[in-house]
Amino acid sequence: MARRFTTIDLVNKCDGFPQAEKEPERFAQLMEGLYTLVWEDEQGPFPIGYMPQSVVDALAQTPAELIGHMNVEPAKRTVSLFTHLKTEAERTKHIGELTAYWRTIKAFRILDGWRNELWPVYGRNGDKLLFSMERAAIGLFGTVRYGVHMTAFTRHSASDDDEGRKSQYDLRIWVPKRAATKPNYPGMLDNTVAGGLMTDEDPFECIIREADEEASLPEAVMRAHAKEVGTVTYVYITDERAGGEPGYIYPECQWVYDLELPVDGAIVPCPKDGEVESFAQYTVEEIKEQLAQGLWKPNCALVMLDFFLRHGVLTPENEPDYKALRDRAHRSIPFPGPHQTYRLKQ
Repeated sequence: MARRFTTIDLVNKCDGFPQAEKEPERFAQLMEGLYTLVWEDEQGPFPIGYMPQSVVDALAQTPAELIGHMNVEPAKRTVSLFTHLKTEAERTKHIGELTAYWRTIKAFRILDGWRNELWPVYGRNGDKLLFSMERAAIGLFGTVRYGVHMTAFTRHSASDDDEGRKSQYDLRIWVPKRAATKPNYPGMLDNTVAGGLMTDEDPFECIIREADEEASLPEAVMRAHAKEVGTVTYVYITDERAGGEPGYIYPECQWVYDLELPVDGAIVPCPKDGEVESFAQYTVEEIKEQLAQGLWKPNCALVMLDFFLRHGVLTPENEPDYKALRDRAHRSIPFPGPHQTYRLKQ
């Protein structure tokens, strides 16, 4: 019999990195294979990412002119890089040269997914850009990744199903199937629209761009009806389906949006850029079954569960893991960035 996944199973698949204060033994065991990437300012050193041992080993074998000043402290299991460079532009240039070199010599399979997109890495208070890095290389350094996810849905009156039973919920949700050619999680189910947030890109402008590119949703509709509803934060450990080697640490913050569409079908998402094979509309019960079968991309499953929380589908009365889901979908990330100030506003 195929395995069926509970809510907490789905949470664990996405938010797989242990919290030091809640799972100290598991955290310590995992950290034995990682180095903490640290930055230093006038207030002293602070962490900005988690690097696998393989990346530290690659740094030791890289020509010195591509690295400049590097400080590795094996006893503390910390690494600092590029702190000698004075400007964000210099640091972005040098880390770009380093990762491009690794791509050329095929040091890491993860770099086969090179996208020519720069993603941000922030300083202590989350408001200062330290440098930007190629999207595909972020996992090598374990710094925070940012993105946007949106759920498009229609709201219907409760009606009888084919067997004469009343549907429990009146929501119908638009779900894309990822293209089979995608390098990561091909063929899995996804949120209606999702994408990565590039340096200096506003989250709302990003979701508008992605909605057009992935789902053919008009800009005017998005600006009038897409609603920002918060963030989902977690720390993911990659598996083989993520593209590249497993075991990279991905702290992530997703800005989350809802889009209610008219029930008359006048506006529906349609594939456009090849990222999506098809769209289909499903009931809450159908999506629950898909989640239980493990058909959803892990972080998209967590965003979908968060949607169920916000819309009253999952409650303390009907979901035994309600509190764990609520807390883990909004966990604290131990590295700086705009997610810190956003949490304070929520």
